[in-house]
Amino acid sequence: MPNYRRVEIITGAFVLLGIAAAFWLALQVGQVGGFGNHGYRLVAEFDDAGGVRPGADVMMAGVVIGRVEEVRLKDNEKALVVMRINDGVKIATDAFASIRTKGIIGDRYVRITQGMEEEYLADGDEIEETESALNLEDLISKYIFTSSGKKE
Repeated sequence: MPNYRRVEIITGAFVLLGIAAAFWLALQVGQVGGFGNHGYRLVAEFDDAGGVRPGADVMMAGVVIGRVEEVRLKDNEKALVVMRINDGVKIATDAFASIRTKGIIGDRYVRITQGMEEEYLADGDEIEETESALNLEDLISKYIFTSSGKKE
């Protein structure tokens, strides 16, 4: 009987250790609840955020350098995108932010194009130059209505 008790205690300890490891991993990967929020915040204003959602990638040169933390309406007119950029990534003050799509109908992400300045953005700074999402539906409707009005 004492051997069973020892096996139960060791098994319980391993189960608790496994649960703790899974919880820690979820916090680090998902950056849930403020834990694991490393890096610095940048903001950018767009005329149209085009469906970018919190958790979307922020990429530079095809490499994920951060995540979108929040997307909200500013002054009932512009979309304000708050991004968390990884530590060690320096973004020039004249950088350019644009909303892009992965593939033809993929997820939206924010692409940062590095500028030429030697000064870098810091926590809380704003990326001034932005390009809104390209809306495929608007392009198609513009093409249809402009081509249907042509006389032959």
